[in-house]
Amino acid sequence: MPKERVLASLDIGSSKIRTVVAVTGGAQEHAIPNVIGVGISPSLGIRKGQVIDVEELIHNIISSLEDAERMAGVPINHVFVGMSGSHIESFDSRGVIAISGSEISVDDVARVLEAAQAVSIPPNRRILHIEPKAYAVDEQRGIKNPNGMTGIRLEVEAHIITGHVQHVKNVEKCISQAGVDIDAIVPSTIAAAESTLSKRQKELGVVVIDIGAGCTSVAVFEEGTILHSIGLPIAGESVTNDIAIGLRTSVDTAERIKIEFGSVLPQEINERETIDLSQISRIDTQTVSKRYMAEIMQARYYEIFSMVKAELTRLGRSGMLPAGAVLTGAAVKAPGVLELARDVLGLPVQMGFPVEVGGVIEKVDDPAYATALGTLVWGLREGSQYSPMSSFQMKRTVQQVGSWFKSLLP
Repeated sequence: MPKERVLASLDIGSSKIRTVVAVTGGAQEHAIPNVIGVGISPSLGIRKGQVIDVEELIHNIISSLEDAERMAGVPINHVFVGMSGSHIESFDSRGVIAISGSEISVDDVARVLEAAQAVSIPPNRRILHIEPKAYAVDEQRGIKNPNGMTGIRLEVEAHIITGHVQHVKNVEKCISQAGVDIDAIVPSTIAAAESTLSKRQKELGVVVIDIGAGCTSVAVFEEGTILHSIGLPIAGESVTNDIAIGLRTSVDTAERIKIEFGSVLPQEINERETIDLSQISRIDTQTVSKRYMAEIMQARYYEIFSMVKAELTRLGRSGMLPAGAVLTGAAVKAPGVLELARDVLGLPVQMGFPVEVGGVIEKVDDPAYATALGTLVWGLREGSQYSPMSSFQMKRTVQQVGSWFKSLLP
């Protein structure tokens, strides 16, 4: 029987910190994570991927972890971390090696990926993730998995994602001081795709747009592999700030009315519809136009999707992705966002919900959990080299030992 594994992921966003715990068994490549615990807390110590208050962030992480531990009934000692932020950048690189034997082994694949990472990057950047796009063996190109093939020369084209050294170190320090170890860091551009895309979508061509609070992460896939990724510095917080300025309200009030009354379809709202802020806030007592708020939101979302379209145009893929666009993140749930994205991008658009996930799915069946679940799925698929966090068998053993010690006490 395959050993049961328990994994945890930690998605550190600019608005919320989400922890997901799942248990899985079976062959690793076919295993489906069954969610057994979810934790969520406000994220008050980080903005746009940059730590602004170490003590606050540590407290928020601990709060999220404890919620998940309480629900799952297992301790969390190791986590796969989902990371976003405008400081995350990417580029393509190539690696070439001579094959050590007559047949390509796993070690050869690891060596060629190392060769692809041997590039000059600024001293303030750090490689977070390397995603192989395609391999070539001698003159044969477009190979997805070269293991077991024969040849004398192995080449890889890889997509390398980097982050700012100090920003990454600060986040790592806060997680460590929260009492857990980091198994791996997974950029949100990769994670959101892991939980929401099918193999067919990746083959046909698709763009994943993850609109969080502080950053919009964009990843383009084609022929089963990543083609391009980028982090844009505007997202849900930008919408909130626009509402606060346009309606002359506090930021907290702006966030609340955005969630409760927000829309990006002003043409469908009657001009006479208003929102009485005195029913929501003690600070703001005025009455504001619901349609005017929708116009403000529409303008900012239009800008976000226009920036995504500019990236697709630069790649030569504008309007040319058969599987369209998949939207994830908490900020994509406002009424009218799908319609606006469809108009601006000129692509079929759908909301990104998690696929192939079991357990307490009602807790995570939400585009806001795409990164947290994707980080977990990536850890399940790629993280076999990391030590498993725990197991139910271990938990039972600890409980039995604890009971034995208690029986010795007077």
